[in-house]
Amino acid sequence: GGFVEVYVSTPIEVCEQRDRKGLYAKARAGILKEFTGISDPYEVPENPEVVIDTQGISPDQAAHRILVKLESMGFIR
Repeated sequence: GGFVEVYVSTPIEVCEQRDRKGLYAKARAGILKEFTGISDPYEVPENPEVVIDTQGISPDQAAHRILVKLESMGFIR
């Protein structure tokens, strides 16, 4: 066993575009308090083992890249 930190990197603008529930708009309007990335700070991981930039790729492609990386690291077969 072990722990692998996977950082799914997505710019805030892309998160807002993908937000079907309107949570980012509510956070920007002050309706939702302590919303990460808007009214609460977001801290990028310092040393993740896996980094995936989701900009321009599908969720399936992102998942595939994560699985390939975990396989190359010996965590899955």
